[in-house]
Amino acid sequence: MRLIWLCVLMLLPTFGFAQGAATLVADRVELDGNDRLIASGNVEAYYQGARLSASQIIYNQTTDRLTISGPIIIKSPDGTILTAERADLDPQLENGILQSARLVLDEQLQLVANQIDRSEGRYSQLYKTAVTSCQVCGNKAPLWDIRAERVVHDTEEQQLYFQNALFRIRGVPIFWLPRMRVPDPELERSNGILVPDPVSTDQLGIGLKLPYFITLGDSRDITLTPYVSSDTRTLEVIYRQAFLRGDLTIEGAISDDTLIKENRSYIFVDGEFTFGADYQLTFDVEAASDKAYLLDYGYSDKDRLDSAVEVIRVTDNSLAQTGLTYYQTLRDEEDNNSLPPVVADTSYETRLQPAAGGVLTFGASADSIYRTDKTAGAEGRDMTRVGVSADWQNSWVLPYGFVANVSGGVQSDVYTFNDDDDFEEDEQRTVPSVNATLRWPLARQADNGTAHVIEPAVAVALSKAYGELPPNEDSTRTELDQANLLDASRFGGDDVVETGSRAAFGVTWTRLGPKGVSSNLTFGRVVREEAEDEFTSSSGLDGLTSDWLLSGQLAMPSGLVFDARSLIDSDNGVDLGAGRISWQNATTSLAAAYIWQNADPDQDRDGTVSEWTIDADLDLNETWAINFEGRYDVAKDEPVNAGVGVQWRNECVTIDLSVSRRYTSSSTVDASTSYGLSGSLNGFSAGRSGATAASCKN
Repeated sequence: MRLIWLCVLMLLPTFGFAQGAATLVADRVELDGNDRLIASGNVEAYYQGARLSASQIIYNQTTDRLTISGPIIIKSPDGTILTAERADLDPQLENGILQSARLVLDEQLQLVANQIDRSEGRYSQLYKTAVTSCQVCGNKAPLWDIRAERVVHDTEEQQLYFQNALFRIRGVPIFWLPRMRVPDPELERSNGILVPDPVSTDQLGIGLKLPYFITLGDSRDITLTPYVSSDTRTLEVIYRQAFLRGDLTIEGAISDDTLIKENRSYIFVDGEFTFGADYQLTFDVEAASDKAYLLDYGYSDKDRLDSAVEVIRVTDNSLAQTGLTYYQTLRDEEDNNSLPPVVADTSYETRLQPAAGGVLTFGASADSIYRTDKTAGAEGRDMTRVGVSADWQNSWVLPYGFVANVSGGVQSDVYTFNDDDDFEEDEQRTVPSVNATLRWPLARQADNGTAHVIEPAVAVALSKAYGELPPNEDSTRTELDQANLLDASRFGGDDVVETGSRAAFGVTWTRLGPKGVSSNLTFGRVVREEAEDEFTSSSGLDGLTSDWLLSGQLAMPSGLVFDARSLIDSDNGVDLGAGRISWQNATTSLAAAYIWQNADPDQDRDGTVSEWTIDADLDLNETWAINFEGRYDVAKDEPVNAGVGVQWRNECVTIDLSVSRRYTSSSTVDASTSYGLSGSLNGFSAGRSGATAASCKN
C-alpha cells in the first residue's frame, strides 16, 4: 500500500518556492535512527504545482542534506523539466550536485551534462554539456547541437552563458566561440544579436544584415541593424514604445552607397493614442531622401508618401475630425510643388431625431490645399473651402412590402482662391437636393432550405447648384459600383456634386444555400437629364446614360470566394472589367486578380490597363512551405514583378530562401533582382516551429 506523509521537506525551491509543507508519496517510508528519513519505491513529492519523482530519497537531519537516487524527474509549473541519475542537494534544492543530468527548458531546449551544480537557488552550472532543440534518436547526431565545456543557466536573468562553445551540424564542427550568451526559451525580451540576414541584390551586391536588439525597460526597445555590402554601408533603426494610452513606432535608415554620391535616408513614424472624452490621435511621418531609395533597399513600394496627423472624436450622435497631411511624390512624372503637397481638413457632424420623425443631420466642414509652386493656374492654385450642410431623411414600410426612403438637404460652401486668375478670389455655391428611393424585396425559401431574395430598386434625385462651380480637386477618380448605384451623388468629395434630375434603377439577387454557399448579383444603370462634365470616360457615368453595371460574388464554405465587377457601354463595349478569385483553408491561400480598363487621359491614363496579379501561400506538409507572388502587364506583354519563397522547418530549425525580381525601370529606378536567405535555431527565444518532430525509426 502507498504511504502518504505530510512532511516539512522544502523539496522544490529550485523553482522559486518558499519554505513550506510538501506532500510525499512512496511505497515505503521509514526512519533510520533519529536523524534519517528514507522514502523508497516510486517516490513522488508535490509542492505548489511542481512534482518530483525518484526511486529513493534520503533526508539526513544532521547534515541537512537530501540524497536522491534516480531516475530523477523534476517538473516545474512553468514547463521546465530536470532529470538526473543521482543528486546530493540541500532540502531547498538551491545548492548541490546532480550527476548525469538533463535540463529541458520550455519543452524544447535540451541541455545534457555530466554534472549540474546548483548554487544560490539561481545558478545551474552544467559541465561537459550538449545543447540542442532537435529530436535525438539513439546515438545518431542531431541536426544541430552545441558542445560546451561549461554552461551557466541564470534563472533570474533567464540567460544561458556558454564557455568554449562548438557549434556542430550532424556532428560536424562548424565554428567555435570562446564565450557566448543566449536567452533561454522562456525569456520574451533580451538584449542581444538577432538572427543575421544575408542579402543579395543586383544594385547593392552581396551583403549581411546583423540586427542588435536593445531593451529600454518594459515598454520600450530599439533594434539597430548594420547592413554592409560591397556597395553600401547602412544603419537601420526600429524604435518601439508602448504608452498607457497608445503606441509609437519609428523606423528609419541612413545609407552611404555607390548608387548616389550623397547620403540617403528615410524615416517612417506611426503613432496612435486615445484621450479622455472619446478623443483619438493618430499620426504618421513618411519621408525619403530621394525617389528611388525605398525601392532600391526594399523598404516600401509606395510611390507617394503621406505624413499626416488627425484628431477624431466619435460619439453616439456626433463625429468631429481634424487632420493635416503633407504629401511627397516619388513618381518621375509628378512635381511635388503642384501635387498639392499640403492638405488640411476639419469637420463636425451631429444628428438629431425630431418628434416629427426621421433623422436630422447638421454638419460644418472646412478644407484647404496649398501648393508651393507659385505659377499662376492649376499648377500653383491654392484653395480653401468652408461649408455647412443640413439633411433630413426618413423611411417607411409600405403595403405589399415596399420600402421607401426620402431625404432632402442643402449644402452651402464658400471658396477662396490664390494664384489662379481663372477664378475670383472668393466664390460661393449652394446646392439644395432631394432624393427618393423605392425598394421591393421579395423573398422565397425552397423546400431544400435555399433562400432567395430579389430586390428591384429605383432612385430619383434632383439638385441644382446656385453660384460658381469650383475646380475639382477631391473627386478625380470616381467610378460606378454597386455601393453608389442608388446614391444621390456619386462624387466622393465636396468640390463637385451631381446636379440636375437623374434616376437610377437596378436589381439585386441574393441566394443563401443550405450548405453555406452564398451568392449575389447586382445589375443596374443611371440615367440623367443633363450630362455631368466631371465624369471621365472610364468612370462609367459620363453621358446621359451610364454604363451597365454588373457585379457579383460567390462564397463557398470550402473557402472559395469569387467576385467581379464590369462596366459595359452600350455603344463602345466594356469600359472596365475586374475580378478576383481566392481560396483559403488551414494550409493553403491562393488568390488571382485581373483588371482591364480603358485609356482615360482625364485620369492620367494614356493607355489601356490589363494586368494579372497572383498570390499563393502553400504549406505542403509540416516541413515545407512555399509562397509565390507575381504581377504581369498584359497590355505591355511584360512582367512587372515576381517573387518566390521557400521555407523548410522542423522542431529545431527554420530556413527561409527567397528570390524576387522587379522588372520596371525609370529614370530614377532600375530593374533589380533580390535574394534572401535566413535561418533560425528554435529554442533560443526564437519561437517554436509549427512543424512536428519526426519520430525516430529503427
